[in-house]
Amino acid sequence: MAENKREKMAQLVVLTAERETLRRFVLSKPKSPDLAKKVSARLTVRRGRKILFFEESYPGGRVRQFALSPEEIPGTLPALMENYLQADLLTPSGDAVLLRSKKGTETLRGESNIRREQGDAPLISTLTTLDREPKRILTGSEPFLLALGVSDERGRVHDKRQPKFRQINRFLELVSDIYPELPAGDAPVLVYDLCCGKSYLSFALYHYLTAVKGRRVEMLCVDLKADVIAFCEGVARDAGFLALDGCGMIFRAEDIRKLPRDRRPDLVVSLHACDVATDVVLDAAAALGAKVILSTPCCHRYLDRKIVSPELSFVTRHPKLRGKLAEALTDALRCLRLEAAGYEVTAAELVDPDDTPKNTVLRAILRGDAAKMNEAKTAYENAKQFLLGDGADAYLADV
Repeated sequence: MAENKREKMAQLVVLTAERETLRRFVLSKPKSPDLAKKVSARLTVRRGRKILFFEESYPGGRVRQFALSPEEIPGTLPALMENYLQADLLTPSGDAVLLRSKKGTETLRGESNIRREQGDAPLISTLTTLDREPKRILTGSEPFLLALGVSDERGRVHDKRQPKFRQINRFLELVSDIYPELPAGDAPVLVYDLCCGKSYLSFALYHYLTAVKGRRVEMLCVDLKADVIAFCEGVARDAGFLALDGCGMIFRAEDIRKLPRDRRPDLVVSLHACDVATDVVLDAAAALGAKVILSTPCCHRYLDRKIVSPELSFVTRHPKLRGKLAEALTDALRCLRLEAAGYEVTAAELVDPDDTPKNTVLRAILRGDAAKMNEAKTAYENAKQFLLGDGADAYLADV
């Protein structure tokens, strides 16, 4: 009979979870001092799934957390309630309580109050979320996202393009972080997107700086592929982004190593330039004296083929681990090279690794600290010598 009372309470928990009226479920008066003093649960959503999120409070302030899905509640909750003398189910329109006497007699009160919630009266949802609601700069309704196939005519981002949408928004968040480093005033902001590809970043960045920040922008987008550049020009024309009176977007199909050095960009960006193309971008940006550089590397095959360090052989003899090591070392060398050119550099996470394994963004801000530059130059040369031995001087010389 007592087991039935606990099962009925578990059923009420499931019922209120389904209706989203479960405000709080609380277990108190533990049967043993070794148990949590109190167990409290609330209804919430995690990664799109409804769960009951529990928090156990122990003496001394220690806390343990766990979660149950509605499907797990009937098989798990009765045994958990067995350890406590009182269980309270709180809802907006009434409560239920399960009491256990010292002799083991159990009493369930308020069951009818809970079940009456199923009437015609509107239910008050108590559902919360554990997922951090993103405050995205782009909504999905921007015309250029439709032209790029990211969203539809209603501004809904296509399911398969959600990772790309999150990636673009995250990049704009990084741009907002470095925005104070860009020149203030009425002068246009000069931006280069090198190895621009289909220019997802270019269009988003241009929209952000012009529509959100209200700036005039000159943006040069460069890539080797003429057909890609032609496509991007069409998108920019339809969006009203093409250059006019000195401001707007300009697209060129050319080698970024041949860019004129007569202008200093305020910001250089590059999204997933493949392998050593990222090194070409970073070297070009530094040679141009860009105030800020944002780059997300892609692929790291070059160094992977050249590491000869005996001290690292315990890693490099495993192809999978060698590749991961080469990725970290390649970006670390890039950071040192930028620091030697006078930049303050950080390597950050771009988006959730589940969205893309190409998940690092290098952020460089020109500071020109001579002491740190000399220190970085020495560290760079030492690192190359350690990794490449006699091939240190030839690193990137053939790029």
